[in-house]
Amino acid sequence: MTGRRLEEEGCRGIRFKNVTPDVFKCMKKKLEEYGLEVSPGNSGVLEGKEIVAHFTWDGEEHLVIEVKEKPWHLYCGALSGQMRAFMRECQGR
Repeated sequence: MTGRRLEEEGCRGIRFKNVTPDVFKCMKKKLEEYGLEVSPGNSGVLEGKEIVAHFTWDGEEHLVIEVKEKPWHLYCGALSGQMRAFMRECQGR
């Protein structure tokens, strides 16, 4: 089964809870290792591999990543799954 595509370009926001400062730092590192440039700070842009996403972390526990552009062949579900896998690794699960 394939992932859900809402539009040709973007995906529904990916929301994470229990994101401590250490987990947020780890997540940014994982995204950089994946090949995305990550803006400094608690909000900004992730960009690379034909992916453009905005992220916002409230500084305490909530992180939202909104994919604005992606390659046509990369389904939203696959992208979301990869980000969730990074989060599980960062949270030690």
